[in-house]
Amino acid sequence: MNSISVVPPKMAKKGTALGEKRVALSTLGCKVNSFETELIAQKLSDRHYARVNPSEQADLYIINTCTVTAEADRQARQLVRKAIRTNPQAWIVVTGCYAEIDPAACSAIPGVDLVVGNSQKLDIPTLLDSLYQGELPPILEKDIDKEISLPDELLSGYEGRSRAFVQIQQGCDQGCTFCVIHKARGPNRSFSLSMIRRQVERLVINGYKEIVICGVDIGSYGSDFEDNSQNLTVLLKELVKIKGDYRLRLSSIDPAHISDELIDCIASQSVICPQLHLSMQSGNTLILKRMKRRATREVLYERVTALKKAVPDLVLSADILVGFPTESEEHFQQTLDAVVELEIAYPHVFSYSPRPGTPAAKIPSQIPKLVRKERAARVREVGKQVWNRVAERQIGDHSRILLESIKGKNVNGVQSGRASNYFSVRIDDGGNPNISFSDASAQHDDELGWVNVEITAVSDHALIARRVS
Repeated sequence: MNSISVVPPKMAKKGTALGEKRVALSTLGCKVNSFETELIAQKLSDRHYARVNPSEQADLYIINTCTVTAEADRQARQLVRKAIRTNPQAWIVVTGCYAEIDPAACSAIPGVDLVVGNSQKLDIPTLLDSLYQGELPPILEKDIDKEISLPDELLSGYEGRSRAFVQIQQGCDQGCTFCVIHKARGPNRSFSLSMIRRQVERLVINGYKEIVICGVDIGSYGSDFEDNSQNLTVLLKELVKIKGDYRLRLSSIDPAHISDELIDCIASQSVICPQLHLSMQSGNTLILKRMKRRATREVLYERVTALKKAVPDLVLSADILVGFPTESEEHFQQTLDAVVELEIAYPHVFSYSPRPGTPAAKIPSQIPKLVRKERAARVREVGKQVWNRVAERQIGDHSRILLESIKGKNVNGVQSGRASNYFSVRIDDGGNPNISFSDASAQHDDELGWVNVEITAVSDHALIARRVS
């Protein structure tokens, strides 16, 4: 008897033949999500899926969601509905942290075919055939504390990016009172040092000049290994041995994890960027304790002071959460003071929003929404002042920047890139007739390359520079 190929109903309506399937992937949230999305995309490419933009017609849409705030949940639902409107006949798969925390809400959106929790996120490409044959339930979830899909292959690169993210661990053991991410990601699980090194080597060989080391809680790296022989510093000391012309950047880290050993490593290795993003949240010890954070105000100041002494040109960014329950004006003022005194040039400000099921949501003294909004605006305004002060100090410095984009198609075009200290830099060569951006191939070569510049001015939240030899 001849076998009969069963064509999935949605695929049949689209008239999609084998080998011509189109997939659109959308990512919300953190660098870890971006890393995982690219792994999924790579596996789908191996299965003959052509990747298209999420705004285009596709046969399959995968939305990798975030749930760090209520606003992130709203954005996730919005992206899902947008995909459904773009092609009502397409298959819709929702995954990520929102799918892990509230799969029922994701599945309830008309048009969603499958919800996959973080525990099986990386398995999506191998699940599709079963989905198309109607062999899967609408929600796939496992105990995130016991089971999770981890990378089983190396990532070759990132579509449309000049820098690459490399995940080194999964999950978090902290359980802050305002946060649900430890529930969405499970406990800390560190990836093997050898696999991380091979991943970084692969990306450097493939031409990526900046590698961002990321995870849910990177300071916890190695703490789950039985022999306690590995930590973040040990990992970095191994990664800097990799041959090539590249730089390493650390993503968000808890101030309590900034050890003297780590400070010495950052200070002594020029390949590591002189910039850190602090998971700071507040500048007040009482609020930090009520958040169940690891560091007090005193630890925050002591660690940052030690960092700046060892790395004088260090630039800091930080996550800051305002309006946490019981936060008084005095408590908040200490956070404002910390932004100024520690020179947080890039404050990433969030207004507290109650997350169902978290201890903080049950605290009686909730801060009114308008007060939270006003405090967030004040931090952002102070942050602008700090940014300007730190930026002005860069004038006259010579820097090696990594180009990220080219705007304009003539000799007056503007190239932009990023310095190792994270400052965005725009190159203004004053219409130099010897510099042309009209050659498409030259643009492509430049996009992933280095440029030596001298910082000449500050404008529009970016540094202005001219090329130097």
